[in-house]
Amino acid sequence: MSINTINSLGELKASGYKSKSIKDELRENLIVKIKNKETAFKGVHGYENTVIPELERAILSKHNINLLGLRGQAKTRLARLMVDLLDEYIPVVAGSEINDDPLQPISRFAIELIKEKGDETPIFWLHRNERFVEKLATPDVTVADIIGDVDPIKAANLKLSYADDRVIHYGMIPRANRCIFVINELPDLQARIQVALFNILQEGDIQIRGFKLRLPLDMQFVFTANPEDYTNRGSIVTPLKDRIGSQILTHYPEDIETAKTITQQEANKVGSQKDFIAVPELAKDLLEQIVFEARESEFIDAKSGVSARLSISAFENLLSTAERRALLSGDDKTMIRLNDFDGIIPAITGKVELVYEGEQEGAQVVAETLIKDAIKTLFPSYFPEIKKLEKQDEESPYDDIISWFFNADEDFELLDEHTEAQYKAELDKVKPLDAFLKKHQPNMNEVDAYFVKEFILWALVEFKKLSKYRFAEGTQFKDPYGNFISGL
Repeated sequence: MSINTINSLGELKASGYKSKSIKDELRENLIVKIKNKETAFKGVHGYENTVIPELERAILSKHNINLLGLRGQAKTRLARLMVDLLDEYIPVVAGSEINDDPLQPISRFAIELIKEKGDETPIFWLHRNERFVEKLATPDVTVADIIGDVDPIKAANLKLSYADDRVIHYGMIPRANRCIFVINELPDLQARIQVALFNILQEGDIQIRGFKLRLPLDMQFVFTANPEDYTNRGSIVTPLKDRIGSQILTHYPEDIETAKTITQQEANKVGSQKDFIAVPELAKDLLEQIVFEARESEFIDAKSGVSARLSISAFENLLSTAERRALLSGDDKTMIRLNDFDGIIPAITGKVELVYEGEQEGAQVVAETLIKDAIKTLFPSYFPEIKKLEKQDEESPYDDIISWFFNADEDFELLDEHTEAQYKAELDKVKPLDAFLKKHQPNMNEVDAYFVKEFILWALVEFKKLSKYRFAEGTQFKDPYGNFISGL
């Protein structure tokens, strides 16, 4: 069927077109994708065995859906991707405010137009991308906004009394007939507005001012809600919850690899940054581990959640920190350094809700603590564990590195203004690092080696084997006891 040749009701009937409800469209197109082993929700990672199967079951059941989860868990993304399960085009009566189906009109306008023009009734074809309507629930939303109201200007222009249903101005929901309608943050919607949704969800009736219109609206509702909202700002009224077919719980990525995939997909990398900034895999792992640490931190409100947007913004900040440093030092190419992680602190402090203890510590200190904790957590995955307590004569794999700092004649400093060559030359001074890497990570990519060397030094600081001093120009590493002895 070519939609280019069908412009009237008569031509539509002759083509053999059959009307389908939106829930049937979603169901039938999903069945085809499942049979063909196609991914229905592309670009969503970490939900393959949890959320997506539940979502597909809800669509197959023709349910309205509530996606319940903390912020940054791709709830709205999932709702938007449902558009791809709609038919590419559907016919609509030309001039209809509520997307009337030419074969099953429901508005007075469409019914009278078809009665007057018959098979000559003009139609147009609506693309699936135009069949998605989204409304953020805020306390100022009114019944008139989402359902409709009497329009006195229309009554005056058409010289109609207020008793005539043609004076009604339709709200967002009737205008989204035959569409996917998403209400984000549903608990923020006032209880009386939620009550107004009852009949629409169950019977398809809408009531405006005294008019009881029997408008069997054909819609797929998707609601999103944050469980924290149930206690902080509002709640979903029980009868409305009862009318929502499926409630699906979303979650954060469960492992670093999934989190990395999401960050790399979503981060807005500037083209030039990609070309001249190398990012070691360990740096990507460390960035994601910082977010995992934030979700477990005693200083951060777990109920509020730590959005996946934190790692995305942090990665963009990390690249920009390296870019600015390279521009100042005149390098054509550079690699992410551990010192660059200071540049992600603004991304962390702006996206976490601190509890009372966190407020007492201060956002900056909490962010720095997360970076340190992430280093301590990741380190044993790559290198031998550093024991808190060691026997006096017991040898440690790190003895040579620590001895180097103890015997160093000059201060070891990694300055922010160091060019790439100066940075590498400074790290190359610590000869025991090369032997240590060769022994414990023999297959490591040589390009990443310098970042890993710096990572080892930061870890030794966190495990109290070295001391580190951050000053305006850079970072200085020392043996923790060397200063004390030389002072004596």
